[in-house]
Amino acid sequence: MVNSWRSTVLGDRHRALGSALEDWNGMGTPWTYRSDVQDDYVAIRTRAGLMDVSGLKKMHLVGPHASAILDRATTRNVQKITPGRSAYATVLNDQGKFIDDCILYRTGPNAWMVVHGAGAMHEILAPAVVGRNAALLFDDDLHDLSLQGPVAVDFLDRHVPGLRNLRYFHHVQTTLFGAPVMISRTGYTGERGYEIFCKGVDAPMLWDTILEQGKGDGIVATSFTALDLLRVESYLLFYPYDNSEMYPFDDEPAGDTLWELGLDFTVSPGKTGFRGAEAHYALKGRERFRIYGLLLDGDQAAQPGDAVFAGGEKIGVVTCGMYSSLAGRSMALARLSPPYAADGHRVAVTIDGQVTGGVTHSLPFDDPDKKKRTARD
Repeated sequence: MVNSWRSTVLGDRHRALGSALEDWNGMGTPWTYRSDVQDDYVAIRTRAGLMDVSGLKKMHLVGPHASAILDRATTRNVQKITPGRSAYATVLNDQGKFIDDCILYRTGPNAWMVVHGAGAMHEILAPAVVGRNAALLFDDDLHDLSLQGPVAVDFLDRHVPGLRNLRYFHHVQTTLFGAPVMISRTGYTGERGYEIFCKGVDAPMLWDTILEQGKGDGIVATSFTALDLLRVESYLLFYPYDNSEMYPFDDEPAGDTLWELGLDFTVSPGKTGFRGAEAHYALKGRERFRIYGLLLDGDQAAQPGDAVFAGGEKIGVVTCGMYSSLAGRSMALARLSPPYAADGHRVAVTIDGQVTGGVTHSLPFDDPDKKKRTARD
């Protein structure tokens, strides 16, 4: 394992499953287990998988000025997020370019939990509390166990009565197997799933008990890399791996617009006054690329950085590819020249030096109406 400044208390469990605990976001993370990543992917799509996503950064922002700080920092109208609800939000720089995304959980009238990945959210919030009636606590004791897949709701509802009624992007303070937890109906898979936030001291017991009692439901431990397969199908971006930090433009600083990434929906209707707002609105219609899907011939997955061509001209680059053993097809997310961000354009992708044909395809590939993740039954 590379040197990491953060650690999960589940490290021994991950090593026992074959992980070397590779670094992500400063934490040793089980990128792979001994199992085939396709098996992990199939488990989540057809049954359920338990994943340790504690490498996400968790912060508590509290105080009378907390809401105003978040309203300025993010693209969401936070006043519409009531206690017990959450929202996916993005964060921009002064030039209107994307620098992070996060989920905002309102846990009380003056209390929030902010969860984000490898972007700049912490660096934005830390100075914002100075001189305000607010406090920011980085919480690395809080672990995040993500139980994702169609049987997750049946399993959890047996142990937390009424959990089936928890709506998408809502959360509840409760107990699970006697331990205090916050269960949120969120995830990063495109499936109906739940994140179980717990104290570090309780995480091993919860991990072991879920896997033991969920064995009959087909619940298994799943590795972090499975998220790449799931997110391609479900159009879930991963900063910075889909961004210009990885695929820079010539003579331009890193930074993509929400219009280019397809994340403009994260701006609450009519909202102004957030960081980078004027620049964001001014950049509409000036897209240099668009994130779009590729459906490729054959059974080989495209790799990040593979070039995309049409008519002999380079029109883009693959950011993440996958082959689905369930759907029997190869799919990819790509940064494409805007004229090609529409269905039906024939393309060619160079994979391991070999040219593979394909066609542009709208996103998401799986469950385009998002019925699975938002189901109410």
